[in-house]
Amino acid sequence: MYKSESAVYLDNAATTFPKPPCVMRAVRDTVLHHGGNPGRSAHRLAMEAADAVFCAREAVAELLHICAPERVVFTMNATYALNMSIKCAIKAPCHVLISDLEHNAVVRPLEALREAGRIEYSVFSTKGDVRENILRALKRNTRMLVCTLASNICGREVPIELLSDIRREKGLYTVADASQLLGHADISLDAHPVDALCAPAHKGLFGIQGCGIAVFPMQPPSETWAQGGSGSESRSRSMPTALPERLEAGTLPTPSIAALSAGIRYIESCGLEAIEEHLSHLTEQLKQGLGRLGHLRTVDTAGHGIVSILHDRLSPERLAAELDREGICVRAGLQCAPLAHETVGTADTGTLRISLSQLNTSEEIDILLRALFRLT
Repeated sequence: MYKSESAVYLDNAATTFPKPPCVMRAVRDTVLHHGGNPGRSAHRLAMEAADAVFCAREAVAELLHICAPERVVFTMNATYALNMSIKCAIKAPCHVLISDLEHNAVVRPLEALREAGRIEYSVFSTKGDVRENILRALKRNTRMLVCTLASNICGREVPIELLSDIRREKGLYTVADASQLLGHADISLDAHPVDALCAPAHKGLFGIQGCGIAVFPMQPPSETWAQGGSGSESRSRSMPTALPERLEAGTLPTPSIAALSAGIRYIESCGLEAIEEHLSHLTEQLKQGLGRLGHLRTVDTAGHGIVSILHDRLSPERLAAELDREGICVRAGLQCAPLAHETVGTADTGTLRISLSQLNTSEEIDILLRALFRLT
């Protein structure tokens, strides 16, 4: 397994590193041996590429407990998946409800729609009784509910079971952002359906950058996201009506998709329960160690391998720079989620975020804690 020279990588909420060896082999094999354009030709290399793409759809569908691989749509990343899921389904004018933990990948598309006069949106609190908070925040013209399943700042979770129940009761088009949860916990869209679930390949699923997923277990959105070549119905000037081709215009990132498939196989080999237990163990070790250090405090840490901290004297950026000199990679600032920072009370400063993966070790947590001890 490759790791950069002596680095302790603790920025997995941004992207996982290192990647499991099977992921790197999948990328290499795809580029070297299966380099055709999937769905665009009938020769052997194109068919092998198409098979790799279909295998990845099946892997995602199995991971999410749905029986329709064609409802797995590949995008560039989770941000594109969220934009697609929101903008293709919006029925303007209407009201959209979001949580107080949302990433800019949700807030900015909605703000653009608001500025265009197409929607209004408001925010519900994830503190206290979340169900009651959502129900109180609904308006007569609320048509869409968009919510993260786990915060990228503090790991605070909004259960998909809750979102699915409210979707069924109130008839809301519901979009779930699983960017920080998928690969860390079991998510069943069969038992708890939402209209769209979005996630990147390169975080908890151990893929590489360049691929995201939007999964539509119920009905696909009525509008299209982009228009172009689809490999089918080429005589038509409109996009095909069936998924996934309807929402996949242009050439797919086959190496990234193959990496996603391999990442899911790696997760299956480890077991989701074991991954969750490992992350919980490392998180608890980190929190206990931080509790013994002066000048540091944790910020509303709920789990999923994410711990945000503040230092009494050093800014998050200065602390991250000092740790970088020690060969430790973490992320400082607002982490593209100012709304979530407003919620946890760190909008003015941001935080230093430590985020873990299955491939981190107890020894690496000790290295971080010793470095923080020297800095405090």
